[in-house]
Amino acid sequence: MRAETQNIVNAIEKSIDLLAQRMDWETAEYRLEEFNARVEDPTLWDDPEGAQKLMRERQMLVDQIAGLRAIKQDLSDNLELIELGEMEDDADVVKEAEDALKDLKVRAAEKELEALLDGEADGNDTFLEINSGAGGTESCDWASILARMYVRWAEKKGYKVELQSESPGEEAGIKSAAYKISGPNAYGWLKSESGVHRLVRISPYDSAARRHTSFSSVWVYPVVDDNIEIDVKPNDIRIDTYRSSGAGGQHVNTTDSAVRITHLPTGIVTTSSEKSQHQNRDIAMKALKSRLYQMELDRRNADINAAHEAKGDAGWGNQIRSYVLQPYQMVKDLRTGYETSDTQGVLDGALDGLMAATLAHGASGKSRAEANADD
Repeated sequence: MRAETQNIVNAIEKSIDLLAQRMDWETAEYRLEEFNARVEDPTLWDDPEGAQKLMRERQMLVDQIAGLRAIKQDLSDNLELIELGEMEDDADVVKEAEDALKDLKVRAAEKELEALLDGEADGNDTFLEINSGAGGTESCDWASILARMYVRWAEKKGYKVELQSESPGEEAGIKSAAYKISGPNAYGWLKSESGVHRLVRISPYDSAARRHTSFSSVWVYPVVDDNIEIDVKPNDIRIDTYRSSGAGGQHVNTTDSAVRITHLPTGIVTTSSEKSQHQNRDIAMKALKSRLYQMELDRRNADINAAHEAKGDAGWGNQIRSYVLQPYQMVKDLRTGYETSDTQGVLDGALDGLMAATLAHGASGKSRAEANADD
């Protein structure tokens, strides 16, 4: 076997080992048997929400077991094909199997990343908010570029994207926007994007063609499941309605239907201006509960809590990622050191590499913390 192929096999085997560890392979079959026994219980659906949760957990385990078995089987089959092709001096068979192993390596790496999404709310849908920082038109334009980037990323994932609210900039771009993004592990993927994003470029709004630095902030919160109780006291909130306007044309909304909810103890403000007043109240309240739930998650996770407490303003010293378009091309994540020169690809939604590096970085930090706790 060629050295290059052996390296690919080693990478696949490493992914298999990590997947097995993450899902506790030794007990997986026993846990599935327990799930199956509970599914057959005739009283299961007496509690519909509990039953749905159990069914989701069971299906997740079924998919994990099937996925790992498929990777193992494909690895074994292709290794046998390579051995057979080398014995019979059949170069075509060997090449076909080697190509299949390359594809398998990518698939195994993707499954390995998915296995990192094991946080309490990682499987949930998510709210994503974008706010322009200091810098006027430049920052508003940068905020609109970020919004386009995330929408394109979500669409490539096959996720559903719903615009919840948007405030246009005075000359160009947007001051702020809020989206609901729905799909498997939407929050798990996007949670690493919370923070300040910095852009360096030649400004299209500067007649002298000078280089400008702009900042915008991105904050991500999980959509709260209906079965999670978040107590919002009526005396703790203020609900305002106001007149909103759309982008123009037939979609202009000129009724007092937009809703703003302010949570007085925390100062959290959520808005919705896309639907009827009744629907907007529901949307804004769900967003508020999600924000409060995120705060609770932060209290349980010291690392996340520290990051949110230190987020500060959208400006120097608080950024998590830099997007440099001039004088060279580079996107660099300041937390992991991951960088790429494919700036256009990133701005077109190719974010998986950046997200994966952050997920892996967080998992390694968690593993070290767990190891220290064991000591």
